[in-house]
Order: sequence, then structure tokens, then C-alpha cells
Amino acid sequence: MTKRRIKGEGSVYRRKDGRCMGEYVGANGRKRYVSGKTRPEIRQKLCKLLEDRDAGIAFDSGGLTVERYMYRWLESIHDKVRPGTFKPYEAITRLHIKPTLGSTKLEKLTALQLEELYCQKLNEGLSARRVRYIYVTIRKALKDAVRLQVLSRNVADAAIPPRRLSKRLNRSRKNRCAHFW
Repeated sequence: MTKRRIKGEGSVYRRKDGRCMGEYVGANGRKRYVSGKTRPEIRQKLCKLLEDRDAGIAFDSGGLTVERYMYRWLESIHDKVRPGTFKPYEAITRLHIKPTLGSTKLEKLTALQLEELYCQKLNEGLSARRVRYIYVTIRKALKDAVRLQVLSRNVADAAIPPRRLSKRLNRSRKNRCAHFW
């Protein structure tokens, strides 16, 4: 005789194509699904997901794209930061983040995509300092996403921003130019 599962514990079943599916109720009350090859594999995944949900570590971005999240983030920080801080955040989001990463799902965003964005912007002629501003804006936004439990980790921490030009190099350039005048 088989043991009945408790309500909310999740269920495991086999689909017509032979794969196994697991179904459970997520933290927000919506049904969630996991798939795999074998029943024990699905039971293990379900146990982990249910433990995370019960511990309050369930992350649900709800299918948010980077563009939608960034605009929600801008709305949430609008009255928490000074206008001189908000204006560059908004401009960087509108001009640099939205056109390149806007359609990417927030949970699918990777550090490699961010590094590619930084390289692309450098190749387009933006200064290293401007690209660092893009890095700082994305990092701050994703840090808030982790704090609000929309994401499990901040991928911007793993991405390497462009290096700053050393001040010594800039001074030596100015000295060389002074000789020509």
C-alpha cells in the first residue's frame, strides 16, 4: 500500500514522453514545476525546494525582465536618493541597460553577459569611468533584488568591471603634452 503525501508536500508523476514531473506550491501560492529523468531525482529536488520555501529562502522573480525590474527599482529608490544620484541611474538604465539587456529574464542574467556589456560599451567609445558607472548601477540594483529576495545572488559581484586609469598615467600624459605647447 502506498503512503499518501501530506497536502503541500508536492507530487511526482510521469509524463507521456517518459520524463518525470514534480509539482509543488511556491511561496507566493502559485503552482511550480520541476522536471527530471527519474522519480528519486525529482523527490530530491522537491525536498530541497520545499525546505527553501519553508525557510523563507524562496526566490521568485515572477518572470521579470531586466528592463521591467530596473524601472521598478528606479521607482522604489526615487524618493530615497538625491536627484543628482537618481538622474544618472535613470539615464544609464534608459541608454545602456535597456537596449542591451532589457529583454533578458532577470533570473537568467549571467556575469558573462554583464562583462560582454562592459566590453561592448568600451568598444563603442565610452570611457572606462562611464562603464564603471554602468557597473555600479547594475550592482546596486541587483543588490536590492537580493535584499528583496527576488534573486538568490548578485551576478554583478562576479562580473569584472573595467579597470580605472591610474592617476600617474594621466599626469604623465599631461606632462608630455606640456612639452609640445
